[in-house]
Amino acid sequence: MKRDQFLLTLLCAGVCSFTALADNAPARKTISRDDTPYQVKTFSGNINAVRAETSGGSLTVEGGTDRNAKVEMYVRANNWNDKLDKEEIEERLKDYDITITQEGSTIVAMAKRRGNGMNWKRSLSISFTFYTPRAVSTDLRTSGGSIHLTELSGRQRFRTSGGSLHLEQVNGDINGQTSGGSIHLDRCTTKDQMDLQTSGGSIEAKSSSGNMRLHTSGGSIRLTDLKGDIDAQTSGGSVQGNDITGDIKAGTSGGSVRLADISGSVDASTSAGSVEVSIVKLGSYVRLSTSVGSIRVKMPLDKGMDLNLSGNRVNIPSSLAKFDGDIEKDRVRGRLNGGGIAVNISASNGSVYVNQ
Repeated sequence: MKRDQFLLTLLCAGVCSFTALADNAPARKTISRDDTPYQVKTFSGNINAVRAETSGGSLTVEGGTDRNAKVEMYVRANNWNDKLDKEEIEERLKDYDITITQEGSTIVAMAKRRGNGMNWKRSLSISFTFYTPRAVSTDLRTSGGSIHLTELSGRQRFRTSGGSLHLEQVNGDINGQTSGGSIHLDRCTTKDQMDLQTSGGSIEAKSSSGNMRLHTSGGSIRLTDLKGDIDAQTSGGSVQGNDITGDIKAGTSGGSVRLADISGSVDASTSAGSVEVSIVKLGSYVRLSTSVGSIRVKMPLDKGMDLNLSGNRVNIPSSLAKFDGDIEKDRVRGRLNGGGIAVNISASNGSVYVNQ
């Protein structure tokens, strides 16, 4: 009894300590339209690229303007809680090399700290917002903020170590990474490839088209209204998708997979969860597997298929027309309607349900 009371007290102390740390942690936020920029520069001419780098702030590029371009620089204390006056900002900026210029058809904005021995209490969060024509490519780097891209077309390359990625109405060759944030993709298209990765956040992609590679090591994935071949992988969350036209590969090591209204080939797997898939139009194959959990699939059964189903128990419709093969309690193997589409479903420690 005393041991249980001691453990309960220790647990409560840990929770209270964690809460205190969370309450005292610096609040992070992004630049809003109500904020006043510290500096503004305008550029004219044929602008078709943006290159930017900052160590402690966000980067935003909004396309859709005329041929001219504008850059806004925002400066805050790095913890966002300290309110700095203009004199203090100017004093701290002496520790930085700031560049906002035009090199040919490229807008360049850089904010770099001088040396490695600067007092972190004097560090700043320096963010840039670009207003550009739509046909603009980007090369963006930040180690401490989010990246926002809106209404752009072209080659997009961007990296952040401590923020989220937001893309809206972006067309082109897209490649982005973050080590500590989520990814949001909305109304984006590509004829090349979308490659987006995060090591510590969730991924949401909707109303977009093109071949997509969406990977996260520590969050869930949600897919809605997509057209194209999709590779969606996570090591620590669930995968959900609906209204997808194209081949999809969805995998997780620590959650469930639920896909609905799929038109195309499906490869879905999990090591620790259930799999639920509904297919409205079959592609060239169906591959579903789980190590611990059940599998439920609904799909048309009027096509030629090569069935290979296994689980603790395999449940299929009681009457399969034109089936040639073996039906056992834990396995179904054979040709349906003469054979054709490869259908492989395996539940190592669970049941399989087909159209049930």
